[in-house]
Amino acid sequence: MPVNLSAPSFFDLSGFVHVAVFVEAEPVWQALKVIGDYLADPVSAGQVLPEGMGDGRPLPETVILAEGEVFSAAGFEIDYGSVGRGELKVKNNGREIEGATVVMAGAVFLGGNIRLGRGVLVESGAMIKGPALIDDLSEVRQGAYLRGNCLIGRRCVVGHVTELKNVIFLDDAKAGHFVYLGDSILGNKVNLGAGTKLANLRLIPGEVGVRAGSDMVATGLRKMGAIFGDDAQSGCNSVTNPGTLLGPRSIVLPNVTVASGFHPRGSIIRMS
Repeated sequence: MPVNLSAPSFFDLSGFVHVAVFVEAEPVWQALKVIGDYLADPVSAGQVLPEGMGDGRPLPETVILAEGEVFSAAGFEIDYGSVGRGELKVKNNGREIEGATVVMAGAVFLGGNIRLGRGVLVESGAMIKGPALIDDLSEVRQGAYLRGNCLIGRRCVVGHVTELKNVIFLDDAKAGHFVYLGDSILGNKVNLGAGTKLANLRLIPGEVGVRAGSDMVATGLRKMGAIFGDDAQSGCNSVTNPGTLLGPRSIVLPNVTVASGFHPRGSIIRMS
């Protein structure tokens, strides 16, 4: 029986605001081809940063985004609580500003079409290139590098010295520390251990193929990293080869290099 490689086989899409980036009947990786087009849609979500904030210069001061405006944080009271739990609080003269987003001094934005949702925190030293969308209650930590075509869902973490390019995070996905993700998708509640690398380019030039059962499926992609289904996890310092698909609730143990191809739901991948 052919393996089902469509998005619903990997993710529960019922609560994902950005479900339109996936085509239900197509292989899950088709979404990687259309991230830029999706982000170009003016109704995709979030508040668009003012043009002057995308000039590539570090922000000279912390700013607050609220109610479609940008304010200097001077005079505001900020409680840097847990972002994902909605504990990032901003007050002005004792009044809490619902859904306020905080961008700390030293963050860098480059290019247009960069959107931030409500209750987002972008820390000092992060660099975000457009197009990009960081949805509600997500955080981009110090030293993170988002290289464009990044669609980050709700309550996600893009961690310290983590690099992203052409990626999708479904809700509650976390890549907290020293992670590289190129041309990849993380499902709901995925957690990547520190030092995880999702390689996206074959050493031998050519299109990335995906082995699923006895079939080799063409992707049409020269660069493709990994797809992690809902609740999948990787241990520290693990590496996936280009064209790796992990079913929901799969686990990659620490220091393991994962072979490319489809790994079914609940796989536990150890050293070979």
